[in-house]
Amino acid sequence: MPTVQTVRGPVNVDDLGQTLMHEHVFVVATEHLDNYGKGSWWDEEHRVADAVTKLRAVAAKGVRTIVDPTVWGLGRYIPRIQRVAEQVPELNIVVATGIYSFEELPHQYEHRGPGLFFDIPDPMIDDFVRDLTEGIADTGVRAAFLKCVVEHKGLTPGVERICRAVAQAHVRTGAPITVHTNSFTQSGLIALDLFAKEGVDLTKVVVGHAGDSNDLDYLMRLADTGATLGMDRFGLDIYNPTPQRVATIAALCGRGYADRMVLSHDAACFMDYFGGAWDEAHSTLAPNWRYDHIHDDVLAALLDSGVTDGQIEQMLVFNPKRYFS
Repeated sequence: MPTVQTVRGPVNVDDLGQTLMHEHVFVVATEHLDNYGKGSWWDEEHRVADAVTKLRAVAAKGVRTIVDPTVWGLGRYIPRIQRVAEQVPELNIVVATGIYSFEELPHQYEHRGPGLFFDIPDPMIDDFVRDLTEGIADTGVRAAFLKCVVEHKGLTPGVERICRAVAQAHVRTGAPITVHTNSFTQSGLIALDLFAKEGVDLTKVVVGHAGDSNDLDYLMRLADTGATLGMDRFGLDIYNPTPQRVATIAALCGRGYADRMVLSHDAACFMDYFGGAWDEAHSTLAPNWRYDHIHDDVLAALLDSGVTDGQIEQMLVFNPKRYFS
């Protein structure tokens, strides 16, 4: 039986259970924290305890796994996630490798690679593969999937190189991919076209943030490639209010696409985008942007819209299981 790597080690894919396919635990850039957070807006023990409380609460709703695409560019720091995971044994946390950038490469890669000052095979690929096969840094925790971005500026040179490196790490390892996209510019199509040309199995790709769009033609074009739609920003009403998200999913289920959607919030226990004002900003800007919004509010709305219990199980259980199998 296939297994998937989690923060606490491999688990059988049958034990993933209900899975939220795009959630962050912490989005905290190390340089930001080390230079400006300590002694002001960051309290490590408080934030770890807060994360444990929030994750235990969503586990009590029936969620058994969260998939966390926090990579370089979002502040991946596995030792902190290990501390949380140890205290929430009822929940699996699956982590990623890759790079989150809207435009440019990290400087640490811009001079090394094919045709560059150090003319060598792209070191990003080896770094990603190492995270997947050996472990991240010295933590012993292996990533289980890859993450990259194609945003509104499309395939800038930096973004293109990152995406190609992610694609080649997938080809080498079989690890699935989640790609952050901009639904308003329909950049998911660009991402899938690049992946297809690189030899990626598109059935192993989640098009992140597809659920920001209500354009059924666009969404079906994505799903018809075999890729999975990330209906993954419930609670972020500034991009697409929950009633519209529900109506779009119901319409797609009615057209036979329940097997190509996954659900989530893209929430976090803490994000440093607002410095120490995270709690205030979160409660003011997006009060429903929390891990339990789907179970508390969305599932009932989906059922009222004609989505069946079987289709909900497909999106929460079977599609994630297939993605990681």
